[in-house]
Amino acid sequence: MATLEDIARVLGVSKSTVSKALSGAGDVSDAMRKSVVETAVELGYSRIRRGEKAQRLAIFITNMRYAGPEDFGYDILVGFRKLAEPAGFRVSVIPLDYQLENSIGYDQYMMQGNYLGALFLGLSLDDPWLKEFKTCRTPTVLYDNHVPGNPRVSYLGVDNAEGLGLAVRYLMDLGHKKIGYLSSALGAYVYRQRYATFFRAMAANGLPCDENQARDSFFLEECLNRHFPALLSQGCTAVICSHDMLAASVLSSCRRQGIRVPQDVSILGFDDLPLCQTTVPPLTTIRQNRTELGKSAYCALSSLMEGVALSTFLLHAELIPRASCAPL
Repeated sequence: MATLEDIARVLGVSKSTVSKALSGAGDVSDAMRKSVVETAVELGYSRIRRGEKAQRLAIFITNMRYAGPEDFGYDILVGFRKLAEPAGFRVSVIPLDYQLENSIGYDQYMMQGNYLGALFLGLSLDDPWLKEFKTCRTPTVLYDNHVPGNPRVSYLGVDNAEGLGLAVRYLMDLGHKKIGYLSSALGAYVYRQRYATFFRAMAANGLPCDENQARDSFFLEECLNRHFPALLSQGCTAVICSHDMLAASVLSSCRRQGIRVPQDVSILGFDDLPLCQTTVPPLTTIRQNRTELGKSAYCALSSLMEGVALSTFLLHAELIPRASCAPL
């Protein structure tokens, strides 16, 4: 592992200058501090050594609610901390936005904050740091985002292919042959993956399917007022939604329009949020065990920090049948 002396030698400055730059001392210029940080990252320097106390891990979170038990991210954070904190790590939850990402490089931010590794939740495909994960040196776990080629970066998630397969087979066993798919905008890796997997699941089960049976939009109102009615007009007797919040909105829209669920159409979600038990009717869905996802995120990150080049860590999906689906 690189030392302060190594950094000083590369830059042709004193060890004390390097130390001051990394500690944020005021008598070092911004240009010198930037050069020191960038060189430290390139050399693989870490201010924290394995075995020291108070080692720090970061959880960056964006586009995801996590404040309470009803929020998707809450249990992931709980699961991560259940393993990380007894192992001696301090875990910082950091809200992520474009302003932060555009102000500093990822590796530089991690080194300056004395973080050994990070978990990312809720990234979209246009997040500025996403392209840095192709070459970053910091051990990093991405939930529902896949960046191949970097042995320091791992993809964590539920097996979406298994989940969509369970959903399609369940509806098929209920007699549904014309199944539609409704999704939020495909600006996130996970929604693109589920969208494509829907077609593969239909084909694997021998069910006819064309591109018009899957619809997506950034706008909820367009999903409810344009795409969902279009699926019904095509003869779809069941609709799978890309996530539970969208499915719950579809259920509410159906009640307002006098469309009976499940008598007129079966609705199936994805995630198994707590609200699924209280929707009218209760929502059939594919469960992601979010506490186990959090624990798995720590296991994956711990492996990366130990030099194990873990690529993909997928949990099994589980179908949770409730009253929103019924035989055709």
